[in-house]
This record gives sequence, structure tokens and C-alpha cells, in this order.
Amino acid sequence: MIRIMTAEDYDGVYALWTRIRGFGLRSIDDSRGGVERFLRRNPTTSVVAIEDGRIVGAILCGHDGRRGCFYHVCVDEEYRRRGIGKDMVVRAMEALKEEKINKVSLIAFTRNDVGNAFWHTIGWTQRLDLNYYDFGLNAENITAFNEQ
Repeated sequence: MIRIMTAEDYDGVYALWTRIRGFGLRSIDDSRGGVERFLRRNPTTSVVAIEDGRIVGAILCGHDGRRGCFYHVCVDEEYRRRGIGKDMVVRAMEALKEEKINKVSLIAFTRNDVGNAFWHTIGWTQRLDLNYYDFGLNAENITAFNEQ
């Protein structure tokens, strides 16, 4: 079952994130408060997948009024190759369309072979014509990668 993510899902979503090898979590943005703030700003676009009574997939999805963005797209390794990821993507994109958003983007780490293969398989286009830049405004918002 795919449904809208709520703040009450945080513990299950965070537990999922910590089970995904190579997953990067930011100390502030991915905290309970950071995710609750994101969901308040984007109340209808993030989704979770529920199987066997627990959260096995999640997408943080939001927009700025012009373009949508996917963050932290993941499916528990035990539940992959069942169409859960694609179903979540479709559901989140439908939510963006309802809010009149016409384009969605995402960032995948180059070392994320599984994720990059997934995006290519479901028809997303890798952009080679631009560079991605970012600038940290808070040095305390540190990314840690699950190396399990």
C-alpha cells in the first residue's frame, strides 16, 4: 500500500533509512524536526510504502511552486524488485501534477549503482548538460553515510 507520508511515520521512515547501505543522512535536515518541517511545507507529496505492517519504502517529495524534487527515495532491500519504488514514484508525481508542478528532479550519488540503474530503468533522463552546486549554510548539518 502506498500512502501520503505523515509526521507520525518518522520513526518507521528513519528506521528504513538507517537500514539502507550507503544512505546519507543529514544531522539536522533528517532529524524528526527537520522532516516534520518539510512535511508541513509539503503535506501531500511525500509517500511511504507499507508492507507486512511496516514502512518498507519512502520518498520525501516537495516543490517550490515551479519544480518538484525527490529526496531520500528508498525501498528496503528485502522488498525490492516488486514494483514498490515505481509505484511510489508514480504516486508522488501524481501529487505534484495535482499541485500544477510540471517537472521533477532528483539527485543520485554517482556511487549509488542500484539507485542510478532504477532511475534509468523507469525512464528518467540523466542530465549531462549542467553542473550541480550547493553551499552549506549550517556547518552543524553533517551528512553521515550508512556503511553497513
